[in-house]
Amino acid sequence: MKLIRYAALSIVTAPSFVAALALMAAPAHAQATRTWVSGVGDDVNPCSRTAPCKTFAGAISKTADGGEIDCLDPGGFGTLTVTKSITVDCTGTFGSTLNSGGINGFVINDSATASPGTIEVILRGLSIDGAGTTPGLNGIRFVSGRSLYVENVLIQNQQSGAGISFQPQQTGSELNVNNVTITGGNNGILIQPTGAAGSAEVALNNVRVQRNSGVGLKIDSTGNTNTSGITVGVADSHFDTNGDGISAINAGGTNPVAVMIDRSTLNNNAGAGLIGNGSSMMIRMKNSTITGNVLGLIAFGGAVISTYGNNSVIGNPTNGFPNNGSFTNAIPAQ
Repeated sequence: MKLIRYAALSIVTAPSFVAALALMAAPAHAQATRTWVSGVGDDVNPCSRTAPCKTFAGAISKTADGGEIDCLDPGGFGTLTVTKSITVDCTGTFGSTLNSGGINGFVINDSATASPGTIEVILRGLSIDGAGTTPGLNGIRFVSGRSLYVENVLIQNQQSGAGISFQPQQTGSELNVNNVTITGGNNGILIQPTGAAGSAEVALNNVRVQRNSGVGLKIDSTGNTNTSGITVGVADSHFDTNGDGISAINAGGTNPVAVMIDRSTLNNNAGAGLIGNGSSMMIRMKNSTITGNVLGLIAFGGAVISTYGNNSVIGNPTNGFPNNGSFTNAIPAQ
């Protein structure tokens, strides 16, 4: 009888033993929709709120695609390369990335994934600083993806590249920038799609690009052959005390570039306030001020700068006029 009972016990407990082995083989920490970083965290942690990680790079591998990395308290959380849809949000505290040494702060690049050109990235409530003996390269560099949204961010000291370098490889990549300051670097914002496929749809709102040695906003379609071209909308923004305020270049002349500037200032730049260079280039302006620059505005190489008739282009040693000295492209004021 004892022998029979022992055999029955073995049969009953065998499935439980197998299940236990399966649990032991399971991953210790599955990816979470929300993870946390802290100034006193550790990247060996699961990045939960009670056991946060130390860096963005440590947290992203434990964050699910489409998830969010949040900052629990103030800290410097390092640089980050993004290859999947993610939100990085330090709103309500101080979240800093230092990228001195000629490197990038954030890189968005899904080109090596199974579905390139699809990730959607949000960066919010951050300070990105390239200060150091060797300054930073780009505060944010976009190479491949569907969209990038940047909000409530301070970018400074990117003296080797740009505060935001947006160089998409795909058609229809989007950049939205809201309430962002870029200062103390080379170019402020660079819009430059690459190759035959790259095109860009850009919206800049409440952006302050000031005290940069290069161009505040540089739009460059040189070498780009996508006929979708580049569209840029600028509203309530300031491109002041830079080398040039806004420069739009279309050297190839085959792909269209369209820029709309509304309620903005291009003031006190060491060079020109506004430059349009190349055919298939249309720049429209309204409710904006261009003053205190060496040259107010200039259009050449077939570029067209049109005005709604309600701009102030004054106080520059050479003011310049839309379309090289004539107002034939004036749009009725609204």
